[in-house]
Amino acid sequence: MTVMAGLATLAGSIGLYPLFEERGWFAAGLGAVLAVAGGGLLSRRLRLPAACNALFGLLALLFYLNVTYVADAAWLGFIPSPESISRLAALNEAGWQAANRYAAPVPLLPGISLMAAAGIGLVAVLVDLLAVRLRRTAPAGLPLLAMYSVPAAVLEDGVSWLAFGVGALGFLGLLMADAREQVGGWGRTVTTHRRQREVPLAGAASRPEETATRLDAGALAASGRRIAAVAVAVAVLVPAAVPGLQPRGLLDLGGGSGDGTQTVTTPDPLVSLKRELTRLDDSVVLTYRTDDRQAPDYLRLYALDRFDGDRWTYSPLQSSSRDRLTGDELPSPPGLTVASSRKVTTRVEVRREVRNMTFLPVPYAPSKVSIKGDWRVHGPSLMVYSLRDSAGGRSYTVESRRAEPTSAQLAAAGNYPAEVVAHYTAVPRNIPRQIRDLAENVTAGSATALAQAVKLQRWFNQSGGFSYDLSAPAPQHGSDLVDFLLHSKRGYCEQFAASMALLARIIGIPSRVAMGYTPGSEVRPGQWVVRSRDAHAWPELYFQGTGWVRFEPTPAGAAGQGTADAPGYSLPQITAGGGPESRSEPAPEASSPADDDSAQPSAGPRHRGDTGPEGAAGAQEGEEDGFSAAPWLAGGLLVLLLMAVPMALRVLTRRRRWAALTAPRGPEDGPRPGRPPVAPAGAASGGRARTRDPADAAHAAWREMRADALDHGLEWRSSDSPRATARRLGELLELDAEGARALGRIARAEELARYSLSRSPEPPERLRADVRTVRGAFAASVGRRARLRARLLPPSTMEQTRETLRSTTDRVLELATRVNELPARLRRR
Repeated sequence: MTVMAGLATLAGSIGLYPLFEERGWFAAGLGAVLAVAGGGLLSRRLRLPAACNALFGLLALLFYLNVTYVADAAWLGFIPSPESISRLAALNEAGWQAANRYAAPVPLLPGISLMAAAGIGLVAVLVDLLAVRLRRTAPAGLPLLAMYSVPAAVLEDGVSWLAFGVGALGFLGLLMADAREQVGGWGRTVTTHRRQREVPLAGAASRPEETATRLDAGALAASGRRIAAVAVAVAVLVPAAVPGLQPRGLLDLGGGSGDGTQTVTTPDPLVSLKRELTRLDDSVVLTYRTDDRQAPDYLRLYALDRFDGDRWTYSPLQSSSRDRLTGDELPSPPGLTVASSRKVTTRVEVRREVRNMTFLPVPYAPSKVSIKGDWRVHGPSLMVYSLRDSAGGRSYTVESRRAEPTSAQLAAAGNYPAEVVAHYTAVPRNIPRQIRDLAENVTAGSATALAQAVKLQRWFNQSGGFSYDLSAPAPQHGSDLVDFLLHSKRGYCEQFAASMALLARIIGIPSRVAMGYTPGSEVRPGQWVVRSRDAHAWPELYFQGTGWVRFEPTPAGAAGQGTADAPGYSLPQITAGGGPESRSEPAPEASSPADDDSAQPSAGPRHRGDTGPEGAAGAQEGEEDGFSAAPWLAGGLLVLLLMAVPMALRVLTRRRRWAALTAPRGPEDGPRPGRPPVAPAGAASGGRARTRDPADAAHAAWREMRADALDHGLEWRSSDSPRATARRLGELLELDAEGARALGRIARAEELARYSLSRSPEPPERLRADVRTVRGAFAASVGRRARLRARLLPPSTMEQTRETLRSTTDRVLELATRVNELPARLRRR
């Protein structure tokens, strides 16, 4: 029972795998389960009360956590000490904070690994106490269910059917082991058949007459396994067919429909960004149509307004029913009072494969959003989010006000409001002096905020010596930021955006970090496609009269973020006085139509690697429409391979069955006991091989003929003798003379192999040819459909597979029973 309790706990923990990026959590959980099992065994060995069983399990778990995570602080490396307990508590607190910060799957940080090991260990303590010590196996399923409920509540798609099936089978195995022990405690088990091998009774080894057959409950156990398999299959398949049983969203807090205010807990955007940028398939995330005459603006998901010294996050979102989208106008964009703006309508379709997108990608600044479901808006940032729904598979329309500030308007921006300064220029006091001096030096000589911002942008993407590198690690600490700005100067959009926003705050410009997607690639006029590698981060700076405007410090083009694009107001050269510098340029000469197209304002970011407008619209049209032949071809090939599996198994079985009769046989291989010796047939050739027992060839031919009969849908009666079977098949098939002789030789050889010491004189080659003849007669006696089934989907293969699975299951259960009986045997000794 101890072994089965541990296996049930580990099987139930399989459902946790989608929560973690790495596999090390399972090893940590395995160690915790083994430690708890050892503590429980020790308690029961000492015959202590049930309460001590749980206490010993908890102590063993504590020792294990000390050795695994804080061995340097424990006494002798494993005994808990006040310092080690304190460090475990601090590590657990860090794990909780990381779990609230990251979205699943989370990185396996030490704190998160500790939480996983401790959680699985606590479940193991409860299962061991209930199932093994108290013998209350059914209630032991409650802690297993609690462990299963974690991924079911967090993941949008819930737990996969495979993980559920493994956990359910583990619990059923625990119930079966408990029932077997309880029934066995009443005495000798009543069964339906006996094993042929006799086992001496204890204490009667010298008296052969005192022997008894070992009883076997194989038939009853098989029935129980079939019922369990059917129950698990029904539990997996029925919910998928019942309308309305859909998975809950990631942010479903259970009370989102009330009027109370709730704190929204969301996934870590920076983790999602790195995951999107490094995906190998570069899959399509969404498509959209826009009536924007110019290149569309970025699609924003998040606005990160807080910098804690290590990373950018956003303030907790307080959500209430008043924030729901009702079709009315959204709050006005903060600060947009002077600069002109124009209305842009965008129709977005998010791919169904997109998961956990609980914030909508929208062009800034949205003024009206039309979408089905419970979606809300955060007024200060204009982020659109949901507590229960995901954007995957949804279509929605966004009306937005796209500001069109001029460089002169931004340069002449007035003073910032006090609340903006207080919130958006705050930086921690522990910012290194080197970073503060760097911000002052880069922007030295600039008289306006716009001039400073343009210098910062140009320093990052031109003169600062930075390079775009997706392999650079994400910054986790303030020292990483110092290394990026002063030493390595390698990173991707997250580092560039975070660094420019921080430097802007240091010099007094309100800033935040926005995250979302670049416009993507235009596949036909007005229609754009956004892929996973278009995920992007950029800084937004605040200018009074214009509000939040975008800047682009990340290098663009082939050497950077391929579809990034710096806004026009950030490109002019700025004089020391802060105004735009007038640059006299020669008038453009007559150009070709292609040159004219490239000079149009709407020539924004196109697809990476474009060879021209016609090439972009033509070569990419079929691909960007969302249809790709590769998945269909791969799926079709997979279906064909799956269909070919039964046929291939049948062919391999047949070849292996006959090949065993002609394989070389060593000199040590003698005749079987009770059978006459066979003269060597290979003596003339140096004795390289010895003939097999003719009974083997007879049995192989008989089994092969039986499989052929089943494949062709013919009735096979196992209770009939070989002669009766041959007579019945002969009457059924109406064989010709040659077929009748072939069937008779096969039946005669099997009859002699079963019931006689003499053997059939027919060599294996003759029996093999006879089987082919009879197989042809089988095929001629049935219809075309039966012949195709016999060739493509032979039923005998499925029967063989079932027998193999049944045999394997019986062996595993027998091994588990022996392991459970081992402590009792040791005690008797």
